Amino acid sequence: MDKVKKVILLSHCVINEKSKVKKIEFNPPGDIKEFINLLIDNEIGIIQLPCPELTCYGLKRWGHVKEQFDTPHYRKMCRMLFQPYLEQIKEYLANGYEIIGLIGIEGSPTCGIYKTCSGKWGGQLGNNPYLQDTLNTIKLADESGILIEEIKNILNDNNISFPLIDYNKNDMATFMEKIKPIIK
Repeated sequence: MDKVKKVILLSHCVINEKSKVKKIEFNPPGDIKEFINLLIDNEIGIIQLPCPELTCYGLKRWGHVKEQFDTPHYRKMCRMLFQPYLEQIKEYLANGYEIIGLIGIEGSPTCGIYKTCSGKWGGQLGNNPYLQDTLNTIKLADESGILIEEIKNILNDNNISFPLIDYNKNDMATFMEKIKPIIK
């Protein structure tokens, strides 16, 4: 019998950075081991959510902004991909488990909880005479990514709530401060 009946949901690339858009510049990874070890040491079950971007566009995709993903098809795909996880959440809850949270990716147009990449992006790159103006519109917006918006709606429709926390690998100290209270 499980002594600790706690489970956490992780955006796919929290533990699989190989699924992310490839970076052109060198960006040293944060130390995710401390977080994963904290989960293991506290016997927290881990549910890795699917990556809609990888599913829809593959590994060779360009970076996108939220506005590009904000289409009926992408939203439908996000809801469809999350459905089996909703069923798992319901099963855990029905059996006395606590879902302690969902960890998103700060700045992601899909998995951002409180910040997402936004801008007036689209069209061809090669012959855009206003490319720099287009690039200058890209910013972090104080809103959720598309998958997280859909998950919030689904959870709300099912009267399920738990904390949502953005993961930023470049600020592990702040992330760990936010996560430790929900784990203990």
